[in-house]
Amino acid sequence: MEVREPNGPKRFTMAMRASRIRSRLVFTLLDAICVAAGYGLAEVIYFRDKPPANYWRDFATFLLLFLVVTLVANHVFGLYDRMWRHAGAEEARQLVLSAAVTASLLLVLAPLLHMAGIKHVPDAVLVVGCMFATAGMGVLRFHSRLFAWQRGSRRVGLRVAVVGSRDSGAAVVREMLRSPGAGLVPVAVFDDDTRSHGLSMMGVPVVGGIDDIPGAASRYTIQQVLLPIPDPPPELVERVLLACDDAGLTMKVLPGVRSLVNGDHPVSTLRHAREPRIEDLLGRTPVPIDLDTVRRSLEGKRVLVTGAGGSIGSEICRQVAELDPASLVLLDHDETHLHDAAATVTIPCVQVLADITDRPALLEVFRRHRPEVVFHAAAHKHVPVLEHHPTEAAATNVFGTINVVEAATEVGAERFVQISTDKAVRPSSVMGASKRIAEQVLLSRSPAGGSYCAVRFGNVLGSRGSVIPTFNRQIASGGPVTVTDAQMTRFFMSVEEAVQLVLESSVLSDGGGEVFMLDMGEPVRILDLARRMIQLSGYRVGEDIPIRVVGMRPGEKLEEELRSPDEEVLDTQHPYINQLIPVAAPLGTLESGLEELRQAVAGRDAERVRHLLFTVGAARSGIGAEATCAAPDGTASDPRSEQVPA
Repeated sequence: MEVREPNGPKRFTMAMRASRIRSRLVFTLLDAICVAAGYGLAEVIYFRDKPPANYWRDFATFLLLFLVVTLVANHVFGLYDRMWRHAGAEEARQLVLSAAVTASLLLVLAPLLHMAGIKHVPDAVLVVGCMFATAGMGVLRFHSRLFAWQRGSRRVGLRVAVVGSRDSGAAVVREMLRSPGAGLVPVAVFDDDTRSHGLSMMGVPVVGGIDDIPGAASRYTIQQVLLPIPDPPPELVERVLLACDDAGLTMKVLPGVRSLVNGDHPVSTLRHAREPRIEDLLGRTPVPIDLDTVRRSLEGKRVLVTGAGGSIGSEICRQVAELDPASLVLLDHDETHLHDAAATVTIPCVQVLADITDRPALLEVFRRHRPEVVFHAAAHKHVPVLEHHPTEAAATNVFGTINVVEAATEVGAERFVQISTDKAVRPSSVMGASKRIAEQVLLSRSPAGGSYCAVRFGNVLGSRGSVIPTFNRQIASGGPVTVTDAQMTRFFMSVEEAVQLVLESSVLSDGGGEVFMLDMGEPVRILDLARRMIQLSGYRVGEDIPIRVVGMRPGEKLEEELRSPDEEVLDTQHPYINQLIPVAAPLGTLESGLEELRQAVAGRDAERVRHLLFTVGAARSGIGAEATCAAPDGTASDPRSEQVPA
């Protein structure tokens, strides 16, 4: 049984006040000693030989004035109400301002006292004495900062070098010196600015540029390198990573450096330094998102996500959960992925195990939960697999989408967002062709007054269908890393960034039937991606892990596109989202083609399904990619196998 002392909070408050009063009295007494010592020292220095008669008696009267003016000024400028353990530039500024006001008042009052018969203290004694007194008061308050280098030289911990001597680098060094609990000891700084070489920053030497890391590693016994530069360009990350590899050092990236510079939880930021990721080497700038507008569109709404167990779907669930929906329904046909996705959601959610190809079951789910906002992320997406299973591609990506759109329309869903892909543009694969028809389905079946849209983007970093997990597995097993073509390029975006833009696109949809295209930045050569991932893993390309070119797989293109030449591009309110004016297939042609495709799927006629996927709704839609892609029959256009030189 817990026993509480009566008036506990009141006693605690009284104790706090008593502690503050003691602290103020101690600082006041110490400041008085500094004033007496400072002005006395100035007096002795000024009258080196012998002061005039009775001068010390008059000086004692002035000293009382010095004390009163100084202590009052210090109080006015708040020098007795601060935590000096964490003092910085602002506190130093207030101390200097207090001293300036004190000196000015004394210079004004001294002649008045002289007129009253008290011998005038020389102005030089006033000014120099004020400087000595201020220096003493400053040492009292900043001694923990002034002598931090002495403590730092004796500290035990991981010996760390910091890249960058500007604001972010200085903030990291300062916090390491002030926070011994972080277990990090700064021993060197590297900066490409030659003007800083040979100087020191808070006692830590700037020993050279990034290329000097290997040579300085043993001299300064460096154990780890920190990169605290906000949003560093990929070239810089790669240079630091290569230099650390040459030196045999580990490299860490400090996330949230802006919050560290602003003074928000610096120790926590230091402790959460992370390994460099492939996103750091691809150099995508974080996108802006109007979170308030997105929140208003989802707050208090019933939201349903199909394909909730997938890479995109699960991230949609995580981000939507942070925006206070009235309810969140996760729908997937894979029990394990559904369970894993639900475990990452921060609010209570409903798990629905159902397949979008099962129309009666899907309608029953929608009628029960009556979602107001639907994110349709369910799809088959592995290009090589679907080349051999066109019937499954059509059943899920085409007719599953029809089921979801019509179920959402029946229950009156206000917003519908369909996840599309760059492979739907002039498709060369079964997967791309099925997603192109899915876009046409959305355009033709969007209800009047509903905001129904598709969002088209490229590859997502780290998704189960991405090349990155494949490369990771190959590197872990010792290689080789296989690349289909040395000239192949792809667009890449992090899953968090893609979903942020998907949510933003859902707000931009107005009137329905839109297709939005995300700005994916510059395409990345898959060969360069493989090299960077090998380096990121601490291996040398060609020496430790070889790269082999094995030829393009069925359905692949050398280059992906985000729009076809006959699609018009319009700007939107968001700089990273464009709206496309798609070329819609004639409704009659589309519906008759879909009926043929439905019959072929029902009859399990794989070749007929494949043919129809590339022809249904193809009128004026830019079907037929260039000869740089693999043929739909499964034969690669340029099969070869060679090792790429390092």
